[in-house]
Amino acid sequence: MTIKQQPRAASDQAMWESVLALHSFVERRLAHALQRRFGVGLSEYRALEVLTQAEKGEHRMQELADRIGLGQSSVTRLVGRLESAGYAYKDTCADDKRGVYAVITDEGRKHYQDARSTYADTLGSALDAASTDGQLTRAVQALRGAA
Repeated sequence: MTIKQQPRAASDQAMWESVLALHSFVERRLAHALQRRFGVGLSEYRALEVLTQAEKGEHRMQELADRIGLGQSSVTRLVGRLESAGYAYKDTCADDKRGVYAVITDEGRKHYQDARSTYADTLGSALDAASTDGQLTRAVQALRGAA
C-alpha cells in the first residue's frame, strides 16, 4: 500500500529538506573557520555569544543549554572546555547553592569579539555559495527575503 502525500505536504517536506541541507552546509563552514582561526568550536562560540549578551555575563547552565540547543551534560562539558581555555568559569548561585552559573571572563569576551567578524564573513560567504547551488537557492532566497 502506498501513501500518497498531499501536494502541500510534499512541498513542505522538500523545502524542509532544503533548509536542513543549507543548515548543514553553513554549519560546516562556520565550524571549520572558527576552529581553524580561533581554536573554538561552533557551540563554544555560541556559548560565548550568549554569555556576552547576558546582562551580567552569566546564565544558569540549564538556561545556557536551552539557548544554544544542547543538553545539560553537553553544556557542562562545553563550559568545562571554556573554563580550561580561560574564557568562562562556573559559579554557584548565592540564593540556591544547587544552581550553577556559567560566567564569561574578560578574556572570553575578547575572544568572542575577535571571532565575530570571521563568523559574520563566513556566514555571508557560505550563504552566497549556497545560493548558487540549485538545491539550496530557494532556501537562501527565503531566508534572506525574510530578514
